[in-house]
Amino acid sequence: MSNELKDVLREKNVVFGTNETIDGLKHGKVKKVLLASNCPKSVRETVAHYAKIANAVVVELDIPDKEIGLLSRKPFSISVLSC
Repeated sequence: MSNELKDVLREKNVVFGTNETIDGLKHGKVKKVLLASNCPKSVRETVAHYAKIANAVVVELDIPDKEIGLLSRKPFSISVLSC
């Protein structure tokens, strides 16, 4: 597991999902965004756009969405998460 993912999962205010992350970026509540290795290109571009406006850091992981879901102890795939 990557150190970036470990750090984010230790946070208490982790946000899972594309829409929730974009809403957080729009309102300035997100400082870091993690993207799965197989995150769709359109989602990457949208998140990168709003992250640039919000001065948030975007990290592209080498881990696929299903594995992020398992490491996060969630019963679903996770392409985007933030804190």
